[in-house]
Amino acid sequence: MKKLLLAATVLSAGMLASASAWADIQIATAGPMTGQYASFGQQMKAGAEQAVADINAAGGINGEKLVLTVGDDACDPKQAVAVANQMVSKGVVFMAGHFCSGSSIPASKVYEEEGIIQISPASTNPKLTDEGGPNVYRVCGRDDQQGQVAGKLLATEYKGKNIAILHDKTAYGKGLADQTKAAMEKMGGAPAMYEAYTAGEKDYTALVSKMKQSNIDVAYVGGYHTEAGLIVRQMRDQGMKTQLVSGDALVSAEYWSITGDTGAGTLFSFSPDPRKNPAASKQVAAFKAKGVDPEGYVLYTYAAVQAWAQAAKAAGTADPEKVMAKLNSMKFDTVLGNLSFDEKGDVTLPGYVWYEWKNGTYDYR
Repeated sequence: MKKLLLAATVLSAGMLASASAWADIQIATAGPMTGQYASFGQQMKAGAEQAVADINAAGGINGEKLVLTVGDDACDPKQAVAVANQMVSKGVVFMAGHFCSGSSIPASKVYEEEGIIQISPASTNPKLTDEGGPNVYRVCGRDDQQGQVAGKLLATEYKGKNIAILHDKTAYGKGLADQTKAAMEKMGGAPAMYEAYTAGEKDYTALVSKMKQSNIDVAYVGGYHTEAGLIVRQMRDQGMKTQLVSGDALVSAEYWSITGDTGAGTLFSFSPDPRKNPAASKQVAAFKAKGVDPEGYVLYTYAAVQAWAQAAKAAGTADPEKVMAKLNSMKFDTVLGNLSFDEKGDVTLPGYVWYEWKNGTYDYR
C-alpha cells in the first residue's frame, strides 16, 4: 500500500523554502541523450519540450511558467544518479524520466529522499513502482504485463518450434526476458535456448552461430533496438530465416536504419499507438508541422508532463507533497487518453499489442 504511506513523506522546511524561492517552476526530463540509445532520449526531449511550450502558452501553472532542464544519463545507472543530484541542485520539483529502468530505479532513490516527483514515460521494470517511494509513477506499462503477452505468443503461435530467449543483462532486457520465459513456461512452453549477450557490441556471430546449430525458429530478444537489429542482420547473413520477436524498445525508426529490409517481419510489443489516438490529434499535427514524427515515447513523455501539470493546477501549488495527493486521487486527460494511477503509481491504461516492421515502418500486426 505504498501510496497510503504518503502522509509519512515529509519535506524539510529547507527544501520547501528552496523550491518556493524560484520565480519559475523547475521541471526536468532525463534519458539517453547521447550514446547508442540516444534516439529514445531525443523522443523524450521532443515530448517534454512541446508539453512545456503548450502549457506555458496556455498560461503556465497557477500563473507561473515552467522551465525545463534536460539531463543525459546515457542509460548508465551511475550517470543517472549524478543527473538526479544535478536536478536537486537546480530546484527541480518534477522529473519526467528516466528512460532505461536501470537508470530510473537508482535515480528514484535520490528523488524520494529529496521529495521530487518522478513520472517515467518508459521504464517498464516492475521494481520501479513495486519498490519505489510514494513519489514514483509511470505512464507506460510493466514488463510483467508485457511478458504475459509475449509468453502467450511464443507458447501458442510458435508451439512446437525451437525458441531462443535472449537478453542483454540490463534491468530492462533481462527483466523482460525472464517475465516472458516464466509466462511461456506457465502455458506449457519451454525455450530451447536461454542466452545472455553484451549490449554495445557489433559482432554477434558467435551467438547467431549457436542459434543456427540449435535450429532456432524464433528468437525473442529482451533488449534494445540497436543490438536486436544487428542480431537479425547477422542471422540473415548466415542464411537463417528465424523469426525475431521483441519488446517495446524496438519502437524507433532507427531499428530499420540498422536492419534495412532484413528487419521485415520483426514483431514487437508496445502499447496502443498514441499517434492514432483522437485525443492526441492536435499535438501530433503540431509535431509533424515541425518535422518530428511523435513515435515511440514522444507522446508518453508529453503525457507525463500533462498529468503532473494537471495535478499541480488542481493542487494550486507545485509543492510535491500536495501534487502527489492529486496524482493519487485524480483522473487526467492526456494525449494517451484518460488515465489515473493505482496505489503503486502504475498507470491504468490498455496493455500491450503486437506490431510488425515492414517497408521501413511499423504498424499493428
